[in-house]
Amino acid sequence: MREFSAPAARKVSEEESLADVVWSNAERFGDVISFRRLVDGSWLDVTAREFAAEVLSAAKGLVAAGIEPGDRVGLMSKTRYEWTLLDFAIWAAGAVTVPIYDTSAAEQVHWILSDAQAKAVFVETAEHHATLEEVRSRLGSLEHAWQIEGATPALAELGKLGAGISDDDLHARRKSVKSADLATIVYTSGTTGRPKGVELTHHNLLSEIQGAIQAFPQLMEQGNSLLVFLPLAHVLARALALTGVTARVTLGHTSDVKNLVADLGTFRPTFVVAVPRVFEKVYNGAKQKAHGDGKGKIFDAAEATAVAYSQAKDSGGLGIGLRVKHAVFDKLVYSKLRAALGSRCIAAVSGGAPLGARLAHFFRGIGVPVFEGYGLTETSAASNVNTEAAFRVGTVGRPIAGTSVRIAEDGEVLLSGEVVFSGYWNNPEATAESLKDGWFHTGDLGELDDDGFLKITGRKKEIIVTAGGKNVAPSGLEDSLKAHPVISQAMVVGDARPYISALITIDEEYFPSWKSQHGKPEGATVAELADDADLRAEVQAAVDEANRLVSHAESIKKFVILPQDFTEAGGEVTPSLKLKRNVVTKNYAGDIETLYAK
Repeated sequence: MREFSAPAARKVSEEESLADVVWSNAERFGDVISFRRLVDGSWLDVTAREFAAEVLSAAKGLVAAGIEPGDRVGLMSKTRYEWTLLDFAIWAAGAVTVPIYDTSAAEQVHWILSDAQAKAVFVETAEHHATLEEVRSRLGSLEHAWQIEGATPALAELGKLGAGISDDDLHARRKSVKSADLATIVYTSGTTGRPKGVELTHHNLLSEIQGAIQAFPQLMEQGNSLLVFLPLAHVLARALALTGVTARVTLGHTSDVKNLVADLGTFRPTFVVAVPRVFEKVYNGAKQKAHGDGKGKIFDAAEATAVAYSQAKDSGGLGIGLRVKHAVFDKLVYSKLRAALGSRCIAAVSGGAPLGARLAHFFRGIGVPVFEGYGLTETSAASNVNTEAAFRVGTVGRPIAGTSVRIAEDGEVLLSGEVVFSGYWNNPEATAESLKDGWFHTGDLGELDDDGFLKITGRKKEIIVTAGGKNVAPSGLEDSLKAHPVISQAMVVGDARPYISALITIDEEYFPSWKSQHGKPEGATVAELADDADLRAEVQAAVDEANRLVSHAESIKKFVILPQDFTEAGGEVTPSLKLKRNVVTKNYAGDIETLYAK
């Protein structure tokens, strides 16, 4: 059994709460630009003093509406300025925020609001309001529903409601909140069964903030900037946004992923936070464009040089020849890639799934190191992360301040410390199952080296046992397959079967370029080319690369190319793009059977 602990950063006091920083910033750094709002295509500055005034107004409205300390308030919206503002207003009123993904179906909304016994909810659009209305008659505890957009915007309505509440009364309410109080209930994506409500206290999130500031002193400096585009209902994006506010980093919000490159170009962030799929898209898009423009050989050589350069930095073999090649490609290729991130981006933070060693070396080699981390909703976001001072590609880093990691006898990753949650809302059975003897049992399998760097090797419950009795962790194979630009998603199957196989989906953005390069009809669909020899050869190359990571008994013997991608609408992936294996298995049962037909 291995264990590694990191000493705590600053101790969180009993009197602290998350909303305090809003007024601390306003009083001491009132003219600092806390946010830049995207309005009609332009970024407008919001100072710390202006933000505090807006939070105060919204919080007064909540108090006037009858929101009491401890009441739960739902928040269903895409990532936008008002999301963060309302989060702080809910805390200032002493209440508890319950995030809901803006893509949630009516029954998901009903489950979360009813389980949390929410007294109020914010929805973003008329469409979200219509979704709410489908189930509102069954929500007995719900008294208020405010809409962020529309004829009567929520902030304007709250401003009128709270006109009779004094500043002193609101601040008395805010100061009554203690660090041990519940701050938020975050419902897990639920790859199996109904989502569970993770209880996070003010202490949990304040500890996460302190850990992140200590981990990234260069990034978390006043005057730096962060563009948030992941859903704020996801704990990673939210924790980094809260850290940015605390460190007085200028925050921007956007949910328009289609225009993300344009927004990055105008906002020009110092760093970004994303899931691996975003970095895969950036890499695949650049490679696709280079090959489409007849510059594929240059890009491929630049890619190989970037990877070699990053690897050499770890091994100490950074020779003069490699330095010269790197400098040449920096002017020809790398500078253009950095320009796509706004030209000022010096680093990125990745979480939610493994990034892959080659992609990590590639981005580090072009001058934008991606600090890969690990954590769960139950750990207030990151429990481990690579940092500027301690970076080891292929791992998810050391534990953040105040956190301990232990590898159990069966290989399961156990976590303990300030960021670990207190329990699941209304679910003592699940709490007792996950929290034992002061340790959170993550369900993930991992390895811990002598220096405290953690490597995630798979999911305990996702282990496939073949008919021959071989245990296979599918995640490593799947992550390798998804690193290929033509592949979007992959799911390895083979439980109780004679060999391992894979379900493959094709990346819709890369597919047109691939067809053009291989002389296929422009209008041909994935379904029409699923058995095409060239496409299968491309996928087979990715399969061969993945199989190099495992033994012969664990390698993929067969695969099928599916006619469409896995989707959240189809119930096959969560909002954070985690596979719902049971749903995919059911939806594609026929395809799986063909892989094992005699």
